[in-house]
Amino acid sequence: MYNLHDIVEMKKAHACGANEWQIMRVGADMKIVCQGCQRQIVMTRHDFDKRFKRVLKSAQD
Repeated sequence: MYNLHDIVEMKKAHACGANEWQIMRVGADMKIVCQGCQRQIVMTRHDFDKRFKRVLKSAQD
């Protein structure tokens, strides 16, 4: 599904207009960084799973 350092797309774009996020921490809480403005956001895994749309780039590739 998703792994650490993957670039993902969320259902809603960030206020800066970018819709690409890099996963920086995986666990009970998820930390993601906006690729447009570098803003960091921490949310619960439950909230992340609700807002997650798809993986754009896998870190393993």
